[in-house]
Amino acid sequence: MFKRVILIGLGCVAAFVLYFWLTYPDVAKLRDANPDSTAMIDIRADEAVSEGRAVRREQIWTPLDRISPNVFRAVLAGEDSRFFEHNGFDYEAIKDAAEENWEQKKIVRGASTITQQLAKNLYLSESRDPFRKIREAMITRSLEANLTKWRILEIYLNVIEWGDGIYGIEAAAQNYFGISASKLSPSQAAHLAAMIPNPRTVYNPSKNPRNVARRQRIIARNMRGIRLPKR
Repeated sequence: MFKRVILIGLGCVAAFVLYFWLTYPDVAKLRDANPDSTAMIDIRADEAVSEGRAVRREQIWTPLDRISPNVFRAVLAGEDSRFFEHNGFDYEAIKDAAEENWEQKKIVRGASTITQQLAKNLYLSESRDPFRKIREAMITRSLEANLTKWRILEIYLNVIEWGDGIYGIEAAAQNYFGISASKLSPSQAAHLAAMIPNPRTVYNPSKNPRNVARRQRIIARNMRGIRLPKR
């Protein structure tokens, strides 16, 4: 009986390893090619179909040199201020988040870096399954090993969600301010960065303008301390 249990356990492990290997993404191709879609975009499309809504996708791929530096500073200030310093994982932020969550006895703060967010956005689901977290960690490592920091940031800014069917900084700039991403002011960039954690509900400017305004002020203040390295 004991041997049978061991064999079943080993079989499950082997099956998981095989599945992981067969489905592991080719991250290296992103050095030169932009993704046609992402897991998140596909998930939102499936949700729309299942709810009987039209699938909406507004996305205009925009290179770094056509994005205002204000956007870089705002997004780093809001999401990952040590992005250019860490290797994909901000261990100081993880420690601080763990301490705060322990004190509050609930999860009130996360510590995902931009690279981790991109890994999930490109290839994974929103599930909290521990195996999903393992995949996220490994893909994060691959992204950092195969791409430059600026390339990671470029892809991130072009694929993340900024509202229902709105993906990427150019579509966001045009939808919310009627201008291109290259023209965004510090205040406008901070406004868009404030929406990133949850642009559909919690930080939706139409549904919760006070939440967005509050976070926008914090980001605008923190932007002043962000220094961008040369590309």
